[in-house]
Amino acid sequence: MGDRVLVSGTGPVWPDGSCPDDPGAQARRCFEIIGEALAEAGADLATVVRTRMYLTDPAAANAVSAEHGRLFANVRPAATMVIVAGLVDARWKVEIEAEALIAGA
Repeated sequence: MGDRVLVSGTGPVWPDGSCPDDPGAQARRCFEIIGEALAEAGADLATVVRTRMYLTDPAAANAVSAEHGRLFANVRPAATMVIVAGLVDARWKVEIEAEALIAGA
């Protein structure tokens, strides 16, 4: 497995297929899913070294940044935020990727 954990583009979907409308809530859901994926691989949000956030509207940047800051204020991963024309699901305003390192792996 190595020391890197890559979590590919994660959309803000609940198990029942629903999706919150608010971009902050969407970011929060993406990070919840990312946290679960990291845990399965033996990592956690504290081990994240890079995030990539794709937004469909620049107006969502503050809400998404606030969620990112809430989770990573002490971790301070390299972070990229990109505005895109659209995502796979038209309801999505946010899609997020993450990369983590597992110490001693």
